[in-house]
Amino acid sequence: MPLSIVDVFALLVFFLCWSGYTWFARNRAKTTDCLARSLNQHRIYWMSEVMTREIRVGEAALLGNLERNITFFASSTLLILGGLLTLFAKIDTLETVISSMPYADLPSHLGIQLKLTLLVSIFVLSFFQFTWSMRQYGFVNVMVGAAPIDVSGLNENLKAYAKQMSIVQDQAAHAYNYGLRSYYFALAAICWFFHPLLLIIMSLWVVYTLYTREFNSKAVKAITAGQEYLKLARESTTQKKDVG
Repeated sequence: MPLSIVDVFALLVFFLCWSGYTWFARNRAKTTDCLARSLNQHRIYWMSEVMTREIRVGEAALLGNLERNITFFASSTLLILGGLLTLFAKIDTLETVISSMPYADLPSHLGIQLKLTLLVSIFVLSFFQFTWSMRQYGFVNVMVGAAPIDVSGLNENLKAYAKQMSIVQDQAAHAYNYGLRSYYFALAAICWFFHPLLLIIMSLWVVYTLYTREFNSKAVKAITAGQEYLKLARESTTQKKDVG
C-alpha cells in the first residue's frame, strides 16, 4: 500500500484543517472584528473618498502596488509548479534522500508521487486564486476610471456606486488571501514527505497561526481602532457640511 492508515488519517486532518478554517473564518468575519471585516470597512471609506477627488493619481498608484504584489506571487507559483513537475522525474533521488533522514517515514515510489501530486494541486489552486485576484483589481481600476466626480459627496447613486467598487475590491482581496493561505498549507504538506504525524502537527500549527494573525494580532486591533476613529471623523465632517 502506498499510504498507511496513519497517512490517510493525516491527510484527512490536513483537509479538515484547511476547509474547516476557511469555513470558520468566512462565517466568523460576519460577526466579529477581524482583518477581513475591518479592511472591508476601510475599502468602503476609501472608495467613497475616491468619488470626491478630481485627481486620482494616488488611487491608481495604490491599486497598481496591490496588483504588483499579487503578480509576484502568481509568477512565483508558476516557477514552483515547474520545479515540482521536474521532481516527478527524480522520484528515485527523492526516495534516497528521505530514507537517509533520521526519524523519517520509509517512503515508497507511489507514495512520493501522491505527495508531489498534492503539492502540485495546491499550487495550481493558488495560481487560479492569484490570477483571479489580479483580474478583479483590474476591474476596480476600470470602475475608478469610469467614476464621475462628486465633490459634495451627497449623490446617493454615486454612494451606491462607490459601495459596489468596494465589493469588487473586497472580492479581489479575498482571492489574494485564499492564494496566500494555500502557501501556508503547502508548507504543512511538505512535512508529509518526512512523517504523517508531522503533517498533522504542522496543519494544526498553520490553523493557529492564521487565526492569531487574522483575529487576534496587534495589526487587527490597530486597524479596528482606526476604523472607529475614521468613522467618528467622517461623521464630524458630515455634520459640519450639514451646518454649513
